[in-house]
Amino acid sequence: MEAKAQEKIAKLQLFEQQLQQFAMQKQQFQTQLFEIESALTESEKTEHAYKIVGNLMVAADKDTLKKELEQKKEVINLRIKNIEKQEKKIQEDAKKLQEEVLGGMKQEK
Repeated sequence: MEAKAQEKIAKLQLFEQQLQQFAMQKQQFQTQLFEIESALTESEKTEHAYKIVGNLMVAADKDTLKKELEQKKEVINLRIKNIEKQEKKIQEDAKKLQEEVLGGMKQEK
C-alpha cells in the first residue's frame, strides 16, 4: 500500500508542475494580448501605421494591420481558454487524487 501512496504523491507533484507551466504560458499569452490591445488602441489614434518585420519597422496599411492584430488577438484568446480548460482538468484530477491519498492515510491509522 505504501508504494501506491508514494506513486500517487509523485503524480500530485507532477500535476503541480504542470499547473505551474500552464500559469507561465498563460502569463506570456496575457502579456502578448495586452500588447496587441495596446497596439490596436494606438492605431486608432494615428493616421500612419507601422509594423516590425525582423529588425525593420516598415509602413503598413492601417486596415490590414488592424485585421492582422485582431486575428492574433483571437488566436491568443483561444490559447488562453485552452490553457484554462487544461488547468481546470488537472486541478480536478489532482483534487480526486489528493482525496484518495488522504483517505488512504486515514485508513492506515
